[in-house]
Amino acid sequence: MITGCLFMACTPRSKPVPSSPNIILINVDDLGWKDLGFMGSNYYETPNLDAFSKEGMVFTNAYASAANCAPSRACMISGLNTPEHGVYTVGSSARGDQRTRKLVPIRNTKYLKDSVYTLPEMLKSAGYLTASFGKWHIGTNPASQGIDYNIGGSDRGAPGKKGYFSPYNIDFIEDGPEGEYLTDRLTSEAITFLEENRDTTFFLYLPYYTVHTPIMGKPGLIEKFKDKKGNDGQNRPEYAAMVASMDENIGRILKTIDRLKLGRNTWIIFTSDNGGIRAVSEQNPLRAGKGSYYEGGIRVPLVMRWPGHIPESTVNTNRVTNLDFYPTIQEIVGPQQKAPHLDGLSLVSQFKDTTRVNRDLFFHFPVYLQAYDKTKDDGRDPLFRTRPGSVMISGDWKLHEYFEDGARELYYLKTDTGERNNLIDTYPEKARELYDKLVKWRTGKKAPVPQKKNPEYDARFEREILSKVAGAKP
Repeated sequence: MITGCLFMACTPRSKPVPSSPNIILINVDDLGWKDLGFMGSNYYETPNLDAFSKEGMVFTNAYASAANCAPSRACMISGLNTPEHGVYTVGSSARGDQRTRKLVPIRNTKYLKDSVYTLPEMLKSAGYLTASFGKWHIGTNPASQGIDYNIGGSDRGAPGKKGYFSPYNIDFIEDGPEGEYLTDRLTSEAITFLEENRDTTFFLYLPYYTVHTPIMGKPGLIEKFKDKKGNDGQNRPEYAAMVASMDENIGRILKTIDRLKLGRNTWIIFTSDNGGIRAVSEQNPLRAGKGSYYEGGIRVPLVMRWPGHIPESTVNTNRVTNLDFYPTIQEIVGPQQKAPHLDGLSLVSQFKDTTRVNRDLFFHFPVYLQAYDKTKDDGRDPLFRTRPGSVMISGDWKLHEYFEDGARELYYLKTDTGERNNLIDTYPEKARELYDKLVKWRTGKKAPVPQKKNPEYDARFEREILSKVAGAKP
């Protein structure tokens, strides 16, 4: 195992901060909203997380700030929505066949700029030791963005072919014994960190690469799930094995916290960076999955546990987002240097009072993201999980706007979480109200909207492809 000093930044050891909690932020990659037992799955087995959910607060209407990896993580770590940092997608913004794109998309910013005052940097200002074990993805080296101790994190977004078993394909990690499982290894590194720094106030970020593709579970667990009957679009043994390993390793972290007697002063946040891939695991009744701004692409599981501060066995139905983590943490730790601006809402008051909070959520995606599986994505059209557009949620109402054709969709989420009944013509006044809010927000954020026509667009070609896909559907 790698020793603790190998990837340690050259900074003085932090001193404990009186009354400030240790913070563990677990961010699972591509874990769907309903991929856990306590969230309603009858197929996946997550006994450790099911028990953990009863020890804190479950947020049933939690959202990622973006529908895929890099922008969601950039938002969470910066506390800023996508127009503020320009990270809209992974890699190029011109995804998909150019002959099916009507607009020239806004240029994507690949990484979060080092000038951004990140969540780890804010915590260092409050005296915290910061560590990350797993997928960083918003820069080449997290040391330049506030992380003192890093194992496995760089600009890589996935472990690569055969990457879940040693020898590994990721950076800042030494290979373990042949066949060692990456999720196990990252957890072991995190446990070593906890043991070595139990007397230091710390921020431990645990962004597992799992359950991102490639779908690779331990052979024994795959065999276990082969004979288990699937349910409601959740039936893939290899994926179930990955979920089970993730749950097992979170159980190891929780047991370590108890063994080190850190539980009373450790605040644990568990979430996912975006919705699950629908072709791998469906999130019914939510529509679509990762990469889409329908609910299945942005709704995520979220649980927080902090004994004495967050009541046990509590359900919070307010709409919250991972943009809220930064302002919540900042309010609690009281750093010497605060972030100059944050787009989220502190949740501190909701720890004691979960009364309905009226707020608006905004999502901006002025780029293209091609289909993952044309027959299973369940998006607006089968060629793209998302075409350029913006989305807003106000109360229980949700508005989609598409920049290519100016089309809008209006849904009432309270009775239509699956976004099947477009009410744009039934409630034109409500649609106008939300649209005016959305335009005002975009104007205030100087959010770029693509307007230049794509000269390579071929309407006839697009119709032919759509016709072929429609004919191939079961």
